[in-house]
Amino acid sequence: MHTQVAEVLIDIEAELRQLQLWEFEPPPDEAFASTQPFCFDTLTLPQWLQFVFLPRMHDLVAAEASLPGDCGIRPMAEEYFRDARLPIRDLLLALDRVDRLLGGP
Repeated sequence: MHTQVAEVLIDIEAELRQLQLWEFEPPPDEAFASTQPFCFDTLTLPQWLQFVFLPRMHDLVAAEASLPGDCGIRPMAEEYFRDARLPIRDLLLALDRVDRLLGGP
């Protein structure tokens, strides 16, 4: 399963880049101190994916460590991008795939 997760992480990054949501500078350190799910009070969802989720998941995959369970990222992304006029279909599919791999609905 680690290989499948690694593949979908690459897809998520590629989609963020394609949508021009990939940032070259990380947010300030204080933004990572949030205790809220997805750091929704301090980061945008694309920032959380890029600077929190992807690095943590890459580390877990590289260490062949236990992976987290039910993440529910796709529903959060659907809400976040609800009014956006971006072609997010492929990003949502990748997020759905990672949710399913990690035991989501």
